[in-house]
Amino acid sequence: MLRIEGLTYRIGPRTLFENAEAAINEGHRVGFVGRNGAGKTTLLNMIMGSIVPDTGVIDYPNRWRIGITRQEAPSGSQSLVDTVMAADRELVKLNKEADTATDPNRIAEIHTRLHEKEAHRAQSRASRLLAGLGFSEAEMQRPCDEFSGGWRMRVALAGLLFTQPDLLLLDEPTNHLDLEACLWLEDYLKRYQGTILIVSHDRGLLNRVVNQILHLDDTGLKLYTGGYDRFEVSFRAQLERIASEHARQEAQRAHIQKFVDKFRYKATKARQAQSRIKMLERMEPLPERGAEGSVAFTFPNPKALAPPLYSIDDASIGYDGVAILNKVSFRLDLDDRVALLGANGNGKSTLIKLLAGRLEAMSGHVVKSGKLRVGYFAQHQTDELDFDATPAYRAVTQTTKRSRCKTKKPFGPLWILSAARGNAHRRSLGR
Repeated sequence: MLRIEGLTYRIGPRTLFENAEAAINEGHRVGFVGRNGAGKTTLLNMIMGSIVPDTGVIDYPNRWRIGITRQEAPSGSQSLVDTVMAADRELVKLNKEADTATDPNRIAEIHTRLHEKEAHRAQSRASRLLAGLGFSEAEMQRPCDEFSGGWRMRVALAGLLFTQPDLLLLDEPTNHLDLEACLWLEDYLKRYQGTILIVSHDRGLLNRVVNQILHLDDTGLKLYTGGYDRFEVSFRAQLERIASEHARQEAQRAHIQKFVDKFRYKATKARQAQSRIKMLERMEPLPERGAEGSVAFTFPNPKALAPPLYSIDDASIGYDGVAILNKVSFRLDLDDRVALLGANGNGKSTLIKLLAGRLEAMSGHVVKSGKLRVGYFAQHQTDELDFDATPAYRAVTQTTKRSRCKTKKPFGPLWILSAARGNAHRRSLGR
């Protein structure tokens, strides 16, 4: 069991946790939720021991091995398979020692431990993990340095899963995954034998994988049974109950105060008025709570354009004269909402780049509305950012890589979202 008792932690004048308590049973899969900046990642680091709380205890069995998602991407000239296997430091050490040990007793100990860790299956396990996260057999043999940061973060996740920790701490594990990899990870986690604590904004993951929700709210922790949808219903009911009790108390206070104001100076009612004044003094005000804040996105409402917005006929699309997509034909109209799905490497981002104007068709016929302006959110958005602009200025301006000019006109009517995560609502083509 993971046990948290009397946990208090402050950063300067700000209190993240105050006498927080929770208990997570062995083998449970728990989603960890709370508003941004509340301290979710901080708690994971306290469980790992890299941050020491001001007061309180975080306790778990001594035999437990704990693994946490890494914030930095692995690198080096090793192949992806070797990089994943290197994540199990005990296995690496045992293999090296097996080649140099001379003491018969130590050799026996090493081989016993290697048998317990199923070292003979290590390479096949690493390959299966990489395949599930979207790597081909050929890619698994390539050096880690040849891959982008997002793909190397997948390697880091594969390495963490390879170590098979007793307590698996996952901080936004689907951030760099597409739809297929997300589905594979969900299935893997549902079958995982250890204890899992997941920080995620992916509502689907928190509904399909976890059986409990740990909520960080107002410096405290509370555990709910079920997935995220069930937690949300329970939490809203709790807020409504608090609001109802607060309103009832305020009504009662107003009623008593009205009596006091009316009769406190009348001799016949003075004693009753004084009694009610003391009643008001003893009545502790209930804390007023509101729902946690949320961020709302408002997309501009562009002027209607004559159809089609885009018309593509028998086009070939690719890079450096090599076609990734052939015989592409389709059209997009103003009211279309299209989710683009497909396996890794099949050309989804390539097609998006054509629509966004980042890529020209190698052949075929491509026609778009002359007044069409396209909003493009890239999978690797850093390629699109103007690093000289502030976030606030960037939010109300559009910078194109071709002209580097800025305009305060709104995007639209075609929005293209190419997300590393595979949530369908984040991969839609539409207004």
